[in-house]
Amino acid sequence: MPQKKFKRKVQTGTVLNRRASFDYQLGDELVVGVVLTGQETRAARDGHIQLKGSFVSIRNDELWLNNASFSLRLNQKGQDSRTIDTSPRKLLASRKQIDSLIKQKHQGMSIVPVKLINRGRFIKVVIALGKGKKRYDKRETIKRREQERDAKRAMKL
Repeated sequence: MPQKKFKRKVQTGTVLNRRASFDYQLGDELVVGVVLTGQETRAARDGHIQLKGSFVSIRNDELWLNNASFSLRLNQKGQDSRTIDTSPRKLLASRKQIDSLIKQKHQGMSIVPVKLINRGRFIKVVIALGKGKKRYDKRETIKRREQERDAKRAMKL
């Protein structure tokens, strides 16, 4: 009797950093890999990650994702308890990409994680170069968003 082959269910999804587009004027985007442990991978697939307040730093010519909150499940029977882990995680990019990011960073740009993509086996982070907005730029963004919302509301009537 032949054995049945089971297909593994692949979960896809993204985790967005909505605050990044509000705090920064975003430029070029780059998709990079991230080094995760098994528990961190499970948290990423379940969507238990928060990128708000996270940033990318450069140490020893390597990219590191800092302050990203992974809600890890503790292995305790009968309980669904979690702990928050914000330790730095290494990002995987080519040497050419890292060198160009270092050059942009020296010119005053920030490197910000925009979203985390979960497709199949691989978990990727989309990072973008950004220049920080001033307070009046943020107010202008809010004002423009409200005007667009009012215009859409008026069009429906």
